[in-house]
Parts: sequence; structure tokens; C-alpha cells
Amino acid sequence: MSQGKNRASWRMGFAYAGIIVGAGFSTGQEVLQFFASHGLVSILGIILAALILMFVGRQAAKLGFRLNAESHETPLRVLFGAKLGLVIDYVLIFFLYGIAVVMIAGSGATFNQAFGIHPQLGVLILILLTFGTLLLDFDKIVNIIGGITPLLIIAVVIITGYNILNPYVPYSEVNNYVEPSRTPSSLWWFDAITYAGLALATAFSFLSIMGSEAQRHAIARRGAIYGGLIIMLLMLLVNVGVLSIMPTANEVPLPAMEMADNMAPWLGAVYSIIIILLIYNSVVGLMYPFLTRFTTPYSGKYKIMMIVSLVAAFIIANVGFVALVNIVYPILGYIGLAISLALFIRWIMNKNTKKKLL
Repeated sequence: MSQGKNRASWRMGFAYAGIIVGAGFSTGQEVLQFFASHGLVSILGIILAALILMFVGRQAAKLGFRLNAESHETPLRVLFGAKLGLVIDYVLIFFLYGIAVVMIAGSGATFNQAFGIHPQLGVLILILLTFGTLLLDFDKIVNIIGGITPLLIIAVVIITGYNILNPYVPYSEVNNYVEPSRTPSSLWWFDAITYAGLALATAFSFLSIMGSEAQRHAIARRGAIYGGLIIMLLMLLVNVGVLSIMPTANEVPLPAMEMADNMAPWLGAVYSIIIILLIYNSVVGLMYPFLTRFTTPYSGKYKIMMIVSLVAAFIIANVGFVALVNIVYPILGYIGLAISLALFIRWIMNKNTKKKLL
């Protein structure tokens, strides 16, 4: 692959990782709940989840490229048929917006905890940043999202590296301090698969569009694989870092912030900025597919719907919609698993027919 194609693939990979690595991941909470609370076997769980995300991400990007998809609507109808595809389409788009609202609300809490800014002002700041970004060309949006991810990689390598080398308890004893009751289920492999489903459902729409925007099939294909590798590296580092601060990790709301404070108190503030940037990453990555599902990008209707949806997000984020989304959040994971299974079946069918289906 030429240098230009390879650079484009890495750009796509960083954007893919940037969408998935949102607020919950960067604080350590998602990793704690889905993986670290299972103990040392969580390392196998992360590898399993990352392999799934590499494969299904690759298939989603390829499908988007071949269908020249402008939203996730066409890929879903190809995978599930017109009627079921339409149902999944609308359920998925509802949750994309719902999770964006959850993250917008989370930005207010982060601004308040880190800098003492009123939560509503923090929410307004993020919404204004999102508004400005969504007016940019799609390539610029991908560049912004992908450009923030390396900051997280650098911070995670430094912060987790320090804590991994200075664990609270020996790793041979860490299984004595984990709390399996905190996990969605008692099965490490099932939680790994569920997490992969959640991540894929979150990123599927954006992956479809990124795939269609790729100049070459190979760029779409390899970009998703590179993104999966980045996600695996980050997840492994954060997971082992969380295990290194057991049992304290079970007692604090932000395990990653605890790791940053262990290294140097000022790092906590720096890491807070990175968390806010990652929330911004995810909100933009969720809002763009939501808007383009119902409007033509950058049209008058696109701008009107963007203003209405962001104003609604500001209002909803302050009246408890977060609790509603959290209650039904697992549904998104099951949607992601259904999409993953459909992509896998499609791949098998393609391997066994001379006339390619995609």
C-alpha cells in the first residue's frame, strides 16, 4: 500500500477508535464494569472484544464503501431487508441521539468536577463546539475526531504505565479484590461480546459513512482494522491500570482520574481536558449520522434539525433523560450484536458464492 493510502487508513482508524472511546471508557468505568471486575481473565475478554470489533468494523466499512452509503439506512436494509431494516434503523437512530444526550450531560459534570464550572454552562460549551464542528466538511470532521485520539493514547500510556509498574497489590492477588457483581453478567466472554456489540452499534453509522467516503476499498478495509488495534491497545492498558489500583477502583467514580492523581495531582486536570475532548469526539460522531439520516448534509434542513436537536439535547440533559437511556441502554448492545451477526453471515455467504453479494 502506498504511503498516501496507508495514511488515509490510519486516519480512518483513529477516527473509528475516537468514536468508540468516549466518556465511559476514558474514565475507566466501562472497562471496570465490563472487564476488570472479572479479574485477570479480563485480558482475554479484551482481546476477544477487539477481534470482534476489527472484523465487524472491517465488514461495516466495506459495506458502506460498496453501497456508497450516505447514512446507515441502506446498509441496514441490505442486511435485514426492507421491513426489519427500517425497524432497526429507527431504533438505532433513537439510541444514537440518546447516547449523544447522555454524553452531553456527562460533559457538564466533568466541567464542574474538574474546573468548578456550572454543569449547565459546561453543557452549553460542548453544544457550541459540536454546533461549529457539524458545519464543517465531513473530511475535516474525520480529521478532528482522529486527531484527538493520539492525545488519549499518549496520556493513557503514561498514566497507566506508571500505575502498572506501581500496583496497590501484587497482580497475583488482584482476583481477591475484584467484585464480579459489578459486571453485566458473571461470564467474562459474554460481557466481552456484549461490549463489542455496544461499541459496534455506536460506531456503525459513522463507519458506514467513512467507508463510503474512502477513495479505495483497501482504505476502508484496513482503516477499521487499524482502529480495532488502537482500541485493543487502549483497552488493555486501561484494564491493567484499573487492576493495578484495586480495591480502590471499586470505590471511586473515575478510576482513570485516580490513576492520574497517583502520578501527579496536576495530571488529573490535564486528563479532565482529554475526557472532555473525547466526549466531544463521541457527540460529533453520533450527531452527524443522526442528522444525515433525515437530511442532506449541510442543507438548510440539516442546519435547522441540528439547531433543534442540540437545543433539545441541552434541555433534556438537565431534566433526567439520562436515567431513561441508561435503563434501556442494553438494547443498543443487542442491536449491535444483531448487526455483527448479519455482517458475519453476509461474509460467509460471499465466501461461498461466485457472484459477490456486496
